[in-house]
Amino acid sequence: MREWAVKRRERTRHLIELGGLVVKAGLVDLTGDDRATLFGVLLTIADTLRGDDRDHALALWKRRGKRAFEAERPATPASHTI
Repeated sequence: MREWAVKRRERTRHLIELGGLVVKAGLVDLTGDDRATLFGVLLTIADTLRGDDRDHALALWKRRGKRAFEAERPATPASHTI
């Protein structure tokens, strides 16, 4: 496969994954799938990241996201001792 095709597939996969996060967060349902509203939300986040609270916001959002991912993981069965 040509290099440009591989790069295009990688980019497409990346964009699909990012879109999946928007859906997973419930933003599509909460906004009624209104693209202008979703874009406005993302612009608001970008403004926050350009501001003085950038580091605090990133740390807070990262912790919250990690907790949400961990809460989704299937529980591993406990080992049974006999």
